[in-house]
Order: sequence, then C-alpha cells, then structure tokens
Amino acid sequence: MIVDNFGVEYVGKKHADHLLTILNEHYDMSEDWEGKKFAGIDLAWHYAKRHQDRTCRLSMNGYIGDLLFREGHQKPAKPTHSPHKHREIIYGAKQQLAPAADTSSPLDDAGVTRVQRIVGVLLYYARAVDPKLLVPLSAIGAQQASATEQTAAAVTQLLDFVATYPADGIVYRASAMTLCAHSDAGFANESRSRSRAGCHIFLSEDEARPRWNGSVLTIAAILKNVLTSAAEAELSALFECAKAIVPLRQALIEMGWPQGKSPIQTDNSTADGVVNNTIVPKKLKSMDLRLHWLRCREAQGQFRFYWAPGAENWGDYYTKHHPPIHHLAQRPIHAGIESAQSVGVTHKFPSGQDPTFSFLASFSYFDLGIR
Repeated sequence: MIVDNFGVEYVGKKHADHLLTILNEHYDMSEDWEGKKFAGIDLAWHYAKRHQDRTCRLSMNGYIGDLLFREGHQKPAKPTHSPHKHREIIYGAKQQLAPAADTSSPLDDAGVTRVQRIVGVLLYYARAVDPKLLVPLSAIGAQQASATEQTAAAVTQLLDFVATYPADGIVYRASAMTLCAHSDAGFANESRSRSRAGCHIFLSEDEARPRWNGSVLTIAAILKNVLTSAAEAELSALFECAKAIVPLRQALIEMGWPQGKSPIQTDNSTADGVVNNTIVPKKLKSMDLRLHWLRCREAQGQFRFYWAPGAENWGDYYTKHHPPIHHLAQRPIHAGIESAQSVGVTHKFPSGQDPTFSFLASFSYFDLGIR
C-alpha cells in the first residue's frame, strides 16, 4: 500500500487549495502540481488539444540501472531481445514434446537468495510499468524455492533483457473508460503439463472490437490444474480473466464511469461457442463450474464474449515463451514506445461530450504457479 503518495482529481483550483490548507494543518506535505511522479513511477503527460490524442506514459527512470549496479550485472555485449529462452515448436511433427526436466545442479543458499531478491525487485517494476516481464518472472518464481543452475541462467537472461531495454513503459490513451479484455491460454506449455493463462485488461470504447490501450491489469499465470484440452485451457483463462474484471468494474462504477457489458475476446472458437450457448459439449465437472459461472455473469449483463483471430489477441503475448523476433515485432505496443495515432486509435465523441482523461493505476497479476 502506498501511504505517502496520492493523487487528487479536482474541479476548480480553489477547491484543491482548500484541501491542501486543511491537510497542511495536520501533516508535513510536499506538492507536485504537474503530477510527474507517483509511487516511484514517472508520468509523462501529453495534453493534446483533441481529447482522443491525449496520452500518459508510465516508466521508472533509473530503476533498472540501480538494480544492475547493485547486482554487479554488466550490459550484454550483444543486445538480448527476449526476456526468456524460446521454447521451439517443431512444425510438421506428429507430436510436440514436453519441456525436458531440469537436471542441473541446485544453487547454494546465497544463490537462491539472489534469485529471490531479483525476482522481488523486478516484480514491482513489472506490475507497475513493464508487464512483458511477467511470463519469465512467473516461471522463475515457481522454481525459486529450489532454484538450480538453469534457474540462474534464466535470471541472467532476464537481467540482460532489462539491461538492453531499461526504459520501457506503458502508454495510456484517453478513452471512453469501458473496461475490456483479451483472454488467451497456452495449453500444456509449462512444466508438469500445466497450462498458462494470459489476459490483457484495458480501457477503451464500447465497440464491437475495442481498440488498443495500455493494460490496467495483466494476467500471466501458470494454472495449477492439469487440463485435458486446449478448449478447457481457454475456458479456464476466460474464467480467470472475467473473475479479475469484476472488482475493476465496480471500482470504475464507483469512480463515476458506468459500465455496460465488458467485451472479452477469445481466439478459441470452441470456448466462445460453449460460453455463448452455440455449442453444447460433454463437459468435465471442473469445466462445468467455470462454464456456468461465465454464463451466469453474462446473463447478468456484466460480460460480452466474442471471437477474433489469434493474431489479433493481445493476451497471447503472456501465454507463451515467444522467440526474440516476436518480441521485437510486439515492442511498438507492449513496450510503450508508440503514440496513440500509430496504433490506430481514434475516436470521436458525440457533440458536447468530452470525458475527462483518467486511468486506473496499472497493476499486473502475478502468481508463483499456484492458481
């Protein structure tokens, strides 16, 4: 919890001055009228004339440099474009083999402590401004209690990656404040045949296919249960995503932003059909619980589930150990280095409407493989 930093939205400077007068009577305070820093996060505001062009970029300048200095880690001679080792897919093969078991030597107590320390330091950074790190952090975090040389190698690659890109962040654009999400799953692509859930939750417009915005919540979790099919994995990811959206919807409503049906996109036609009652499958009990919870919430008017191709699913980035070329291709949006115009986000509000630019603080869901 942040107790020494808070932002205030006000209408009329006299009201803000009155609040400060009261607070200064009881507390020692400093003021930042430009709002350039919050809880260690650097805020770069772009107050464009047109509402749809306004943006805010979140970053943490100097945070990675301090980490590398403390750990004595040098910038790699060759740029590292992936935060984790790529797990190759053998195309054309009749069977895809599971990742080989880790047989490397265990680390001593000092080595384990170092792994845990680096994971902890990068976790806040990833949650705040760089969710790209959540996939390797969740994989390393699941191993950190009994870390091995292979775990240490994964940590080294992660440090090389952040040393290559020490200034990444998140860009938010002004929107109509409709809560949306892209949900995806990676089936049986983690150790012990577990699957991975990924979700990109963002604020956009109430449209058939909402447009890009920076994530207010990112899910990158290893599912605890071993699932029996890709459809069940996708349904589980939808369940985790929708469950995380519920309190965010309520927070937005209480902030004065009424919510209709939150659009949730999936790239699995079976999961989409099952949730929308266009397919009636023979279900497992575990699948049945998630299915009826999703259908119940949809009937209450909280969600709208729809299908779109996998290439257009922004949750896919957090479900697989992608190759470096994929990370490079995704940097324009996931690294917060593009403007709103360059990712195709334009919106004209009805005459007389100009919603105040606002955003939820960015948080990212992290789980040590237990979900």
